[in-house]
Amino acid sequence: MFSLVLGVLSLATLPLAVVVARWRGYELIDAAVAIPVTLVLGTGAILLARRSRRRLQRAVLPTSRGRTARAGRALGIAGTLLGVTAGLAVGISLVLESVAE
Repeated sequence: MFSLVLGVLSLATLPLAVVVARWRGYELIDAAVAIPVTLVLGTGAILLARRSRRRLQRAVLPTSRGRTARAGRALGIAGTLLGVTAGLAVGISLVLESVAE
């Protein structure tokens, strides 16, 4: 369950940071503060989903929580990839700005 929540938060953090940066009048690059948060939340979702899947393998009675763990893992992977992509975009943007000056 918590892996699903962390996965959703990891996907929502970066777009929310961009919206807040635009709404408050900051530059778009200021939203890059949310990139490490996105990476931590996504990685946490993946780790919690893995722990949940291991516990489900040892369970005596079958439960339907495997789907929740799978969804949390998928969202965690997507959030982590979103954070990595945003980090690469910001890094390349900063390098190109410094070369252009």
